[in-house]
Order: sequence, then C-alpha cells, then structure tokens
Amino acid sequence: MSKNADISRHLEEERLAGVVVHNGLAYLAGQVADDATLDTEGQTVDILRQIDALLASLGTDKSRILSVQIFLTDIAEIGAMNRAWDVWLDTDSKPARATVEAKLAVPEWRVEMTAIAALK
Repeated sequence: MSKNADISRHLEEERLAGVVVHNGLAYLAGQVADDATLDTEGQTVDILRQIDALLASLGTDKSRILSVQIFLTDIAEIGAMNRAWDVWLDTDSKPARATVEAKLAVPEWRVEMTAIAALK
C-alpha cells in the first residue's frame, strides 16, 4: 500500500485539493462564488449550488453534510446569507454550523464556505 492510499484527493490545484476523502468523509475546501459581482445572497446561492455539485460527484448529497463553516466579510450580511441558506437547507438533516466574520483572500468575495459530509 502506498503512502496515504486510504486518502483520495480531488480537484487538486497548486496549493490545495478541492475535496479530500478519508474514512467515509468528504472534506470540502473553501467554496466561493464563481461570480464575485453578486451580492451576499447571490454569492451564497452560487456557493450552495457548487456544494451540491461536489457532493453529487462523490455520490452523496446535502442530507449527509455533518458540518459547515461560513465566513462572511461583513457579519451584518448574515440575514442575506441566511435567506439563501434557508431555501437550500434540508430541514430534516441540518448540519452543525458556525458563521464568522473574516477578511477573505479576494475583496469582492463576500462569502466562503467549507463543509464535511458523510459519503453514502
């Protein structure tokens, strides 16, 4: 067995993997909106769409998300983020969640999310 054969890395870039899978869990890297010109609600919708697509590519879905971390550049925008979140949320399978204010790497990004999900 090669080193780390029990770990699979997907969507690798220069400094990170977009998803790392180990022991039946998928760890998603920070997801940001493809269109940074959108407002906070729009960026959130886009990020949640990306999370759905990543999970589907692994054969799982949002009902299997265990934990989400949300980073907002302005915590006053939590209401706008929550509007999109509430539409998307599977209310029968709510994940643990933390939301904090943070300075993001690109000034136009308003929201970034990471998640951990169980595979099916």
